[in-house]
Amino acid sequence: MIDTVISPAPSPAATRKDGVGKRLNRAVRRNPLLSASGMSEYVFSRLFRNLVYAQIWEDPDVDMAALKIAPGNSIVTIASGGCNALSYLVADPARIEAVDLNPAHVAFNRLKLTAAAHLPDYETFYRFYGQGDDRRNLDAYRQYLRPFLDAETRDYWESRTVTGRRRISIFHRRLYRHGLLGGFIGLGHTMARLYGADPRGLLKARTIEDQKRFFDETLAPLFEKRLVRWATGRKSSLFGLGIPPQQYEALSGAGSDMASILRQRVEKLACGFPLSENYFAWQAFGRGYGSGELAPLPPYLSRQNFEAVRSRAGRISITNTSLTEFLAAKAPQSVDRFILLDAQDWMTDAQLNALWSEITRTAAPAARVIFRTAPAESLLPGRVADTVLDRWTYHAAESRALHDKDRSSIYGGFHLYEFKG
Repeated sequence: MIDTVISPAPSPAATRKDGVGKRLNRAVRRNPLLSASGMSEYVFSRLFRNLVYAQIWEDPDVDMAALKIAPGNSIVTIASGGCNALSYLVADPARIEAVDLNPAHVAFNRLKLTAAAHLPDYETFYRFYGQGDDRRNLDAYRQYLRPFLDAETRDYWESRTVTGRRRISIFHRRLYRHGLLGGFIGLGHTMARLYGADPRGLLKARTIEDQKRFFDETLAPLFEKRLVRWATGRKSSLFGLGIPPQQYEALSGAGSDMASILRQRVEKLACGFPLSENYFAWQAFGRGYGSGELAPLPPYLSRQNFEAVRSRAGRISITNTSLTEFLAAKAPQSVDRFILLDAQDWMTDAQLNALWSEITRTAAPAARVIFRTAPAESLLPGRVADTVLDRWTYHAAESRALHDKDRSSIYGGFHLYEFKG
């Protein structure tokens, strides 16, 4: 029976929450709910409203090599975990406007920006985001961060989860074991141990040869196990990587089974770069950053960049909206650099065309766009209108070279486009 009682007007917070839900549904859901695909999309959209990435999984050094950020540039990027947006500050842009559909990512980024600006020194900042496992972080939050947070962000971090713990407590409970990705990596470790393998053993390697040997002898056989092949054959198995059903289909449509694809990606992550240079490997196999002065870190977390990041943190803003909606409100020719992460893998042709129409409208002369895809190829040709795409130059050789240098290793392709005008 339809309830005919008139409900009270929704609160601003409820209105915002409803708006977030609608945006996520538009981004993810394609099929009727009462279908296998529709149910899969619904589950992913619900999961994606919570914290997914405590650390972003795109290599900022590759980004900056492709973008060639110049002092004074205006940057628009999808936020995710915020590591890369803060890292771009090293290149001295005029402003960085970050957007994200996920309200948890918005709260995570606003806290990170406040920490960069207001924590008293590098040691405290590193303890907060490099270690993320110290009760002193809660004291630092109360003393240095809480007074500078907007009410909505403060409410997010001080509210309790279903476990009864306040969200801010993750900063003294092994930060990088939280979020959807942190849980996924933990599940991977658990499954490996069921078969007698400990992924942490890779971090004892002293040479790339040692890394390759460990992968071949310990990790590679896991991808042939019946349970692993069964699990990875289901779309929901990769939700923890932030991979929605559409992206799973793009990956599996490449002609290989998912276990084989994941084996290839993990092999590059484990063996493609020295451990002394690859903090992504430390995150995947050690579930955190390495310890010691020589441990690899994202640019924003390194001691040598701390003062630059601190002094420029005010140049970053974070908005809870879609990239297309955000660009639609901007003036023509006002953006020099665009970072799309892998968001286009989710999109329909109509959404791609709407996005690229706005990118083209707002692109300044010689603007650059970068993005990643699950398969190796760019997804734009044949899907974005020629009248739009013909105004851009695709740097194919440079894109392939940059992909090879991407230490995170989880994507099939890296793509760089430059605006012709």
